[in-house]
Formats: sequence, structure tokens, C-alpha cells
Amino acid sequence: MKGLLIVLSGPSGVGKGTVREILMKDESLNLAYSISMTTRKPRVGEVDGRDYFFVSQEEFDKALKNKELLEHACFVNNCYGTPKNYVEKLRNEGKNVLLEIETHGAFSVMEKEKDDPLFLSIFLLPPSFEELEKRIRGRRTEEESIVQERLAKAKVELKLQDNYQHKVVDITPEQAANEIADIINKKINL
Repeated sequence: MKGLLIVLSGPSGVGKGTVREILMKDESLNLAYSISMTTRKPRVGEVDGRDYFFVSQEEFDKALKNKELLEHACFVNNCYGTPKNYVEKLRNEGKNVLLEIETHGAFSVMEKEKDDPLFLSIFLLPPSFEELEKRIRGRRTEEESIVQERLAKAKVELKLQDNYQHKVVDITPEQAANEIADIINKKINL
């Protein structure tokens, strides 16, 4: 049986990666993480082929030209995209594929998949904008100008939450992961 396509989206710094890591440990969900392609440089601890497929701008442009991406977006001087064949291969193997993507990419996927009964969209919210800013600054991985760009983008993205099938507030990563697991299990058992 074909697996679900699950979009997990939300503003930068909300905790998508941490929540994803918790979800991936739950074997009952039969999840496969869809690794995105990016032109961004790896952060400390990130591994090519595990966290992202880190590629050059030229490689990214070629994939785009050849229509090999399910979705793509560029922001803060970097591009991100989801390799289409990788996702379909996993779904055809019966895996429930989790896409952790930003809102522009999510909207692209939602438009293409809106009639697919095996599609699920979830928006992860911070408890407050102040908490989101604290989380972004707490990373200490980016210059102030990039932090400001991420915060400005987050304000726009938070207004898009009602376009998703489900919304989950990330008070703690464990609580958010539990709520998302419940949503996925309900969809699996329909």
C-alpha cells in the first residue's frame, strides 16, 4: 500500500527539526524523512545525505530545469528543494514520507496534492513570537542581519497557518511530536 505524504511546516526556529527527530524514533508511524536538497552551507553537526543533500547552485539549477523537484524555494540567499523521485520511491515502498519544508514549498506541494487522500499538512507554531525569536537567537549560528530576515519571514509565515489541515503549538518538542503522531495515526487508520 502506498504511504502518506506528510508536510510539516512552520517558521524558521520553531523546532521542526527537533520534533522530526522525535517522530522518526516512533517505529509505529513507519516514517521516512524526505531529505531536501539545499545550496546552504552545513551547520555544525549536519551531515550530507542525512540532514540535507548539500549541493552547489549549479547542481540545484540543473535539478530545477529538469523538473526533478516536488517543490523548491529560495530565501536568505539559499535554495531548498525536495527531490521528486526520492519521495515517490519511498511512498511506493509503503513508507509515510515526512517533508519538513518552509511555507512556500509547502504551498506548492499542497496545491499539487490537495486531492490526494494520502496527503497530510501540519503547521508547527511557536507558543509566542517572543519565544520564536529566543529560539532563533539561541542557535547562535547566524549574523544579526540573517536573524532579522528570518524573523521578518516568520511574521509573514505565521499568517498562513490556516491554510494547513492541522496546527500544532510547539510548547515542548515531546508534546508537539505526540500531537503530530496522533494526527498521523488517525490518518493511517482511516
